[in-house]
Amino acid sequence: MTRRGVWPAAPAPLPGPIVDNHCHLDFPAGDEPRSVEDRLAEADAAGVTRVVQIGCDLESARWTADAVARFPQMVGGVALHPNDAAVLAAEGAYDEAFAEISELARGERIRVVGETGLDYYRTGPEGRGAQLQAFRDHIALAKELNKPLQIHDRDAHADVIDVLMADGAPETTVFHCFSGDAAMARLCADRGWYLSFAGTVTFKNASLLQAAAAVTPLSLTLIETDSPFLTPHPHRGAPNSPAHAAHTVREIARLHDRPLEEICAAVWDTSHELYGPW
Repeated sequence: MTRRGVWPAAPAPLPGPIVDNHCHLDFPAGDEPRSVEDRLAEADAAGVTRVVQIGCDLESARWTADAVARFPQMVGGVALHPNDAAVLAAEGAYDEAFAEISELARGERIRVVGETGLDYYRTGPEGRGAQLQAFRDHIALAKELNKPLQIHDRDAHADVIDVLMADGAPETTVFHCFSGDAAMARLCADRGWYLSFAGTVTFKNASLLQAAAAVTPLSLTLIETDSPFLTPHPHRGAPNSPAHAAHTVREIARLHDRPLEEICAAVWDTSHELYGPW
């Protein structure tokens, strides 16, 4: 997966540090590729001083396990993305792949099991059984390791919640790139599940998502980029990087009508409660 285009200008620095809860620094991006070191330095200058790097297939999971040992501002998560899980199952390669993910997830600086879940946008009905089994396997792994679970939920809200209710959600459950409405946000908050908001919440046509962010308690709110994708306004469509979480946290402050300093501090504290010290 790639995101081409011209890199946008760095945002103005935040008044306090925050964490990018979900990014893919191993994915190719930009017409002129930039190093991981450059993107982390740009993020640090903007106030995004910590990142959670997600490896969502075997290649990126291996990259993540190596990168978190080299970059002190980075911790990681590993899993098989639901779309990849369906392909692997069709090829008869899922069990071996999940076994390797299970081993990588035991690393001390791998703090997350994810992203896992259900994706009905790219995978048709023929792959849903495999996605469901993979989701349940990752839920069980997160419980076994006592690590947070990060969920990928695309066009599958009801089924994702049904699985979490049936299997029992891990103690710490995060909806990565939350895309539900205010009613779903309240349902998740009532169960103590965390909601991570990406650049999509800044889009002009995102009124339902903005309403969801406004009703989500700050104690359950996280910020992410999902970079190099989902670049926030005013750079929508350009390649994304962790620095641009600064735009999203400013939108959350606007939606809650709270000082930006307060939102930054809340996101920082919540991120460290979930993932531990960097």
